[in-house]
Amino acid sequence: MMEKNWLAIYTKSRAEKKVEERLLKNGIEAYCPTYTTLKQWSDRKKKVELPLIPSYVFVHVDERERNQVLQDPGAMNFIFWQGKPAVIRQEEIEALKSTMHHVEIPEAHIGEYLVVEHGAFKGQAGKVKHITGNNVVLVLESLNMTIRLRR
Repeated sequence: MMEKNWLAIYTKSRAEKKVEERLLKNGIEAYCPTYTTLKQWSDRKKKVELPLIPSYVFVHVDERERNQVLQDPGAMNFIFWQGKPAVIRQEEIEALKSTMHHVEIPEAHIGEYLVVEHGAFKGQAGKVKHITGNNVVLVLESLNMTIRLRR
């Protein structure tokens, strides 16, 4: 049996949840982290579920299953790091799967190296890229991928 790794795929814009749904239906373990927010239109407000990382879906596959992933019409390509598909550590996937609304981030400044001390991302390390109000954009080192967290 071949070893399975978590890989990130780049998807067409706004296709993340559909790609995840189709991959799961086809027997591929897939994960699209989402968060719920309140959107306001001119006539109404509605809670919507949005991808935490736009245009990304994570898949747990072996080498043979990689081609099957790319058969999905919304999957564009794997994310590569140094010429190979970027492997995401199991701990990072588990951190994403943890409850996002309990993320607690210590006081941080742009450019600062940060190790999260509490919450779903406890122990995860990265560099603070951007801070706006209660949102912190953190670059996860192992993938050089940005994620948005709420304080």
